[in-house]
Amino acid sequence: MTLKLHCFGESGHSYKAALTLELMGLDWEPVFVDFFNGEARSESYRGLNEMGEAPVLIDEEAGLTLTQSGVIQDYLVEKTGKFGGETPEERREILRWILWDNHKLSSQAGVTRFLMNFLPEDKRPAEVIAFLQGRLKSALSVLEAHLDGRDWIVAGRPTIADFTCCSYLYYPEPFGFDRADWPNIDRWLSAISGLEGWKHPYDLMPGNPGDRA
Repeated sequence: MTLKLHCFGESGHSYKAALTLELMGLDWEPVFVDFFNGEARSESYRGLNEMGEAPVLIDEEAGLTLTQSGVIQDYLVEKTGKFGGETPEERREILRWILWDNHKLSSQAGVTRFLMNFLPEDKRPAEVIAFLQGRLKSALSVLEAHLDGRDWIVAGRPTIADFTCCSYLYYPEPFGFDRADWPNIDRWLSAISGLEGWKHPYDLMPGNPGDRA
């Protein structure tokens, strides 16, 4: 039975789950969440996810509805045995990076990208954007240093730690990240996009800024 992922193309958190599904070779289909027209705040969607966020994964065969990208990724590892830790130590290290990413990297990148690209120009708060870009630079510095001499974040092979930390870094909209400034991150992103089955977020999920132009 096909897994269903409620998602939208502009969502980096949705991309974490969608990319994991795709690279695992699972049978899944995206269900478009019309975020910019308020669907995630609707009563019907809150019935699906009380937090009003995407992504949401529905595995009807297992009778499961899961929210939060890290939880979804961990479940997919459990389901397939792919891209996870092979020891308790590796699993904890993967979890450590997922938690770090959600708090330190994706949170800064996602909000900064939204403020710089998806708000009307006259409503973009310059001081807030500058502050967030500083925090984003600090997070990128941590990842850049960690990848020095490493091909992957954990265990010498691709894991969901890589698929969570990379999510916002493939988007074309400007938000204070230029791959050329971060050679280790650039090399790592190229390695991920070289994996069989990789797709850009706008090719993997419905919805992109051009649809609203």
